[in-house]
Amino acid sequence: MKNIILILMVSFLGFAAQAQEKKNKNAKYLTEVNGNCQQCQKRIQKAAYSVAGVKSAIWSIETHQLSLILNEEKTSPLDVKKAIAKVGHDTDEVKATNEDYQSLHSCCLYERQ
Repeated sequence: MKNIILILMVSFLGFAAQAQEKKNKNAKYLTEVNGNCQQCQKRIQKAAYSVAGVKSAIWSIETHQLSLILNEEKTSPLDVKKAIAKVGHDTDEVKATNEDYQSLHSCCLYERQ
């Protein structure tokens, strides 16, 4: 009986170890961020880099796409989107508050949806 219990426990521990999700230290993400100009680009990238774990953040003025490389052990794409929304830029998932949006320079006021 003890052997059966021991075998079951070892089997259970083996399955539990496999079920744990391994976090990627160089995860790549692409997300949409609204903005207009180089001033926006600097602000968006600075906000992204302010989040611990972000290794690379490049926002394209033409496509409005933010290319991220981040350490998933330290942060998530949602954390980065929240930081960007705090500086006034809407993302595909997190919208800036009206107060944050209105604090942008007049040339940076993009068309909101």
